[in-house]
Amino acid sequence: MENEKKFDLIITIVNNGFGNQAIEAAKLTGATGGTILNGRGLGINEAKKFLGICLQSEKEVVLILTKHSCKTGIMKAIGKEVGIKTPGEGMCFSLPVDDVEGVYV
Repeated sequence: MENEKKFDLIITIVNNGFGNQAIEAAKLTGATGGTILNGRGLGINEAKKFLGICLQSEKEVVLILTKHSCKTGIMKAIGKEVGIKTPGEGMCFSLPVDDVEGVYV
């Protein structure tokens, strides 16, 4: 059981202005906080032209490190609050974390 993953990193990408909403939804289901990074989306339907200049959709990337046991509940809450069928148009995925330093639980 020593190789069992204790933590996961939940990565959520939402439209600009919806990062705080994603973190608040996550807090209601066990997250203690998160980090919001600014980004730009570029997909086949994302790029828009204005006066000949290609504009890219502003995004927020929300990173939440959580215990493995809390991951599913947090992801479901985020999806309900800012998921792809909401104005936040968010997508959420997780990655296992091998090692963590500075986190005490």
